[in-house]
Amino acid sequence: MTGSIPQGFLAGAFLLTLSSAAFGAPPRHPPTWWKSEEVVKELGLTADQSARIDKIFQATRPELRQEYDELDRLEAKLSRLIDGDTIDETALARQIDRVETARANANKTRSLMLWRMRQVLTADQRVRLKALQAKLERRQGQPDQSRQQPGGSKPESETHKRPTF
Repeated sequence: MTGSIPQGFLAGAFLLTLSSAAFGAPPRHPPTWWKSEEVVKELGLTADQSARIDKIFQATRPELRQEYDELDRLEAKLSRLIDGDTIDETALARQIDRVETARANANKTRSLMLWRMRQVLTADQRVRLKALQAKLERRQGQPDQSRQQPGGSKPESETHKRPTF
């Protein structure tokens, strides 16, 4: 399933879920981008901006974790239904609806968090954030935003990656 996320959100999303290799951190725990020396320097983030962005992240983090845990639970149940000898198509369809509703809720919460973070930045910092994202994507061999699907969405293979909390 693909969604339509404005490109500005993708810049924030990318830096929120940066590959740890870009900063030399362990693979499971990339640094928060607003505290990374490289990003702070590149964007010219103030201590107040970093603190405000961190407050947004910390306030949203428990809700996101809960929503992704629920999504995982519902997807596991769906997988069991699909893998089993289920003959009740109606029950399967209801579970698919539950999974997609949970996915939409998690994506909405995450997108709103990223939008709130982005609002802390100046217009110039948002431009520099987008440029930094493209630079890091090239460094990591990832496709840049210009090759995304119409509407700014990522290819389906890139849409269901659980963020690291």
